[in-house]
Order: sequence, then C-alpha cells, then structure tokens
Amino acid sequence: MKATAAASGTALPASGDTAHPAGPGLMIAALGVVFGDIGTSPLYAFKETMNPEHGVPFSPDAVLGLLSLIFWGLMFVVTLKYVVFVLRADHDGEGGILALQALARNAVSGPKTRPWVWRGIGFLGLVGAAMFYGDSLITPAISVLSAVEGLEVQAPVLQRVVIPITLAILVGLFMVQKKGTGVVGKIFGPVMLLWFLVLGVAGLWQVLQQPQVLAALDPRRAVGFLVVHRAQSLAVLGAVFLAFTGGEALYADMGHFGARPIRLAWLFIALPGLVLNYFGQGALVLANPAAIDNPFFRLFPSWGVLPMVVLAAMATVIASQAVISGAFSLTAQAMRMGYLPRMRVVQTSGTAIGQIYVPAVNWLLMVGVLLLVLGFRSSGALSAAYGIAVSITMVTTTLLAGIVAWGLWRWNKVAVVVGVAAFAAVDLTFVVSNSLKVAEGGWLTLAVAAGVMVLFTTWAKGRRLGLEAAAADSLPLRPFVESLALNMPHRVSGTAVFLNPDATAVPHALLHNLKHNQVLHEQVIVLRVLSCDTPRVDARLRIEAEQLMAGIWVVTARHGFMERADVPEFIRILAYQKTLAIDSMKTSYFVSRASVGEENLPGMNPVRRVLFGWLQRNAGRASDYFELPDNRLVEMGQRT
Repeated sequence: MKATAAASGTALPASGDTAHPAGPGLMIAALGVVFGDIGTSPLYAFKETMNPEHGVPFSPDAVLGLLSLIFWGLMFVVTLKYVVFVLRADHDGEGGILALQALARNAVSGPKTRPWVWRGIGFLGLVGAAMFYGDSLITPAISVLSAVEGLEVQAPVLQRVVIPITLAILVGLFMVQKKGTGVVGKIFGPVMLLWFLVLGVAGLWQVLQQPQVLAALDPRRAVGFLVVHRAQSLAVLGAVFLAFTGGEALYADMGHFGARPIRLAWLFIALPGLVLNYFGQGALVLANPAAIDNPFFRLFPSWGVLPMVVLAAMATVIASQAVISGAFSLTAQAMRMGYLPRMRVVQTSGTAIGQIYVPAVNWLLMVGVLLLVLGFRSSGALSAAYGIAVSITMVTTTLLAGIVAWGLWRWNKVAVVVGVAAFAAVDLTFVVSNSLKVAEGGWLTLAVAAGVMVLFTTWAKGRRLGLEAAAADSLPLRPFVESLALNMPHRVSGTAVFLNPDATAVPHALLHNLKHNQVLHEQVIVLRVLSCDTPRVDARLRIEAEQLMAGIWVVTARHGFMERADVPEFIRILAYQKTLAIDSMKTSYFVSRASVGEENLPGMNPVRRVLFGWLQRNAGRASDYFELPDNRLVEMGQRT
C-alpha cells in the first residue's frame, strides 16, 4: 500500500510512469500545462541579457557567451536537475514543493530524528510554497505584456495601446476562471505544440544564415564570458536566469501527467524549440545589431509579426493559466495541511479533482497583476522583479530532493553530497545575481512571499494553540459515554455526526445538544477528520472506527492533501464497512465554530494575535470545507 509505505518512510516508486502511460496525446497535453511559462521566456529573456544597463558592450563574443550561458543553463538546471533528478521524487504520483516536503520528512522520520530537523524541512517547504505566490503575480504580467509589446515592432505608433490591451487580456483571463479550465484546456496542448514548432523553425532559419552562432555550444564560451566580464557577470546572470523560469513547473505538474510524458515532451519538443529560437535570436543580432531592441519579433517578416503577436498572446495566456491554476491547487493543499484558514473552493469539474477555483485567491491575484502592469509598464522593467522568488524556490527544491535521495532512496552518500552541492552552488549563484535586482522591483515578490509566510506560520501556530487550549478544557469521551449508559437520555431516530478535532474528547456540540434538547440520536458518530502528509490515502486506511456502546461510534477519517474532505462520503464508507443502517436524509451534522481568545495564544506577539483573530473571523464555513448539506447542518459557536 502506498500510504503505508509513505508513512513508514520506505521507498516509493521512482516515478509516476505507471499511473500515467506515455503517449503522443499526453505529451501534447503536457506542453499546454507544464511548459507554458518556460516556453514563453524567449519573448524577453535574450533581449534582457543584452540590456546595455548591464554594462556589457555589444560584440560577437558577448553574444556567443550569453547564448552559451543560456544553453548550458537549460541543460544543467532544467534537464539534468529537474528532468533527470527531481522528477524521480514521486510522492504517490504527485509532485510540487509541498509533496517534496512530505517526502523529505518521511526520509528523516524515526525515533532519533531531532525536532529541529523536522522543523527545518517544514520551513524549507513553506518558503518554497510562499515564493510560488510571488511568481504567480509576476508571470501573467510579464508574459502577456511582452507578447503585446510585439505590436510596437509592427507599428511604433501602437505603443500607447500596449497597456490597455494587456489589461483587457488579463481581466478577461481572471474573469473566466470561475468557468473552469476544462474546455479551454483542450486547445492548450495543440497551441503550445504550434508555438514550439514556430519557435524552432524561425530560429533554425536564422541559424542557417549565420552558422557561426553554433560556436556557442562550446561551454568555454560561457566560461570565457564570465571571466572577461567578471564585474558585470552577476547582473548578467540575473537576466540569463529568465530563460529558466518555469522549469520548476516540470515537477509541480508531475501529478497531472507523470514523469515520462514530461521528460519526452521536454527532450523532443520544448528543449529543441527553445534552443533553436535562442540561437536564432543570437544569429539575427550578429547579422543586424539593431535588432536587439526586440530580437524575438524581428525573427519574422513584417507580414508575420501580427500573427505572431496573436500566437504569443495565446501562449502567454496559457502560461498564465498554468500559474493561476497552480496557485489554486497550492492554496487547497495548504488549507488541508493546516497552513491556511478555510476558504471557499469551487470544484469546476465533475471528473477531475485538480480543476478547482478559489475566488479569494483569484481576485487577489488579479488586483496584484493589474497593479504590476500599471506600475512597471514594460516587460523590461518587470524583469527586475522576476527571478528572485523562482531562484529561492529552486534552492529549497535542491535541498529537499537531496534529503530524499540521501534518506529515502539510499543513494551513494558521496554522490548525493557532490550532486546537491553542485546544484546548490548554481542555484545560490542565481539567488545572489537576482538579489541585485531587489531594489529595482525584486523586493515586491519577496514582500509577497514574506506576507504569505507570516500567514502560514501565524495560522498554523494559532490553530495549534487553540486545539491545545480546547483539549485542556474538554471532557474525556470514553468515561462520558460510560456515564450515559447509567442514565441514558431519550433516543430519537436518525443519525447525528459530531465533527471534533480530538477523537478522545467530548464534542462541544454534543454537550450542548444534550443540555438543551435532552435527546440522543439512535446513531451517534464522533468524527475526527485528519489530513495526512500524503497526496492520497489508501482506501483501506481511510476509515478507522470503534464502537463505544450500542449506537455510539468514534471514527477517524483520513484524506490526503490532494483529496477533498467529503464528510458525507466518509459516512457512506463507514456505513458500508460496518453495515450500519444510516439514511443520508435522516443524518444531521453538528459542528462547532471555534474562536480562540487572545489569552490562549501565549508566545504570539500582539500583531500576530490580531492577524490570527482576523483570519478566524474571515475563515470559510466548516460546512463548505467538509461539504456538509446546509439543510441538515447544526452549527454552534465555541470560544476557547
């Protein structure tokens, strides 16, 4: 059983290939979701590396050196690290920073594990997750804006409409999120396949005109550039890194397609298209240095610029959609793992659990993205804010994957240390290079990530303190049930389900029901719902039930962080397993809306206490989170 293997810390399958057989259809579908971000990087990445503000004068050697840095970065950072190494970290078929965090914790679990190790791994995972939200703001803004800027190549007079058109596209993108991505997603793959084919053909044509550009395949060109331009190298590397942003999506989206289709799509479609296009831009600039103002769109004849603007806009919308959907999924995972309060989550597909819509996140992202476009007003300016969050996420991924390789896969220790050190050295170099842009805009994504981290840690700590305070004031369940047997209240027909976070304590709602109504249902179920540190829970481990006396059960229901906490479904499973006569239409659900007072939040500073109180007041309803029917719900307040 996968859940048992994950819980015990034994090795899981090396990849998700068995769950996702590779095929042309799945490869093309992966193009639309996985490679949208990195696939649109040619719109702005090479142009930014040649920015004169970096202090590198234009020369053929400089062009070849920059192309060599981009090529070998794609090979080392994306291909070797993510495609070959990180994609092996399959957590029950799922990927992403929180899944990797859970795997790393499994790798170090044991009686001798020191608490600081456990907390350190948790911190790395939260940092990576928080940085993703900063990336979620920048990607839609810079991608769509860089595509629409192609209009300036067609006609410079159109410059004044770039911002309005960009804003209109982005508003439309966020407005349609509530409809779900299923219908639009069907065209994502074919559009991105066309995109990569056009990238490759356009670049190949220029390479054939200037074959000397292939000298950039020699890694000595990259090393020579860094040696000659030592003073400017960090600033330039911050721009080179733009060509790799989106590489982390290869792992984050593994659960949708599996490792093998992603590997094949990268190696045979995305990587060749990107390399040919970057080299084509370099060849064009070697032949015509004036083309550096927008080398991507100048690859095409004048009649082809407008169609490419349209195709680029579609590709950037797809890239933005992937990031927005990722923010929804990450928020849902964080809620189920106890890092965020409950929010309204709308399931937009009856068959695909991953297709969800989180209204609060959607509108916050939209406001942030629109403000970024209005504030920076060009993709070049936005590039200063791009990169720092992604580079930090890459560092956390490297460290967590190294822990998994060391403790879970039992790889050769020397090989793990050398490999992780090499990857970390490159990642940290990019962190340092991107940190030079903090004052120019990088502070924005760091501020967003810091804010998210404060939310994560404040809610997790406040929730833990609240549960501890409630447990201290609660009555033990088993003696309470034994006392009922001595003086049994009147039993009424039907089933009552009392949700309680502690399976050993008497639910607050049960006490109040007995006090005010003085009755007890024929079937009483005290239900604790646990979110596990795995994507999915094995069906045989989902329900654990014990009968305390006739008609009174204490039940623990488990779900993974990729599954919904569907309480009515849990009750149906319980009824089937224990052959209980439970009529869903005669089942009532009792929940307590707990409120933790400031006196029960020791160790939290006043600001965080106020923040936790605000989060409590604005948390979503338990009935929505647990999918309880409103017409059979009884909700009671509780202050601890």
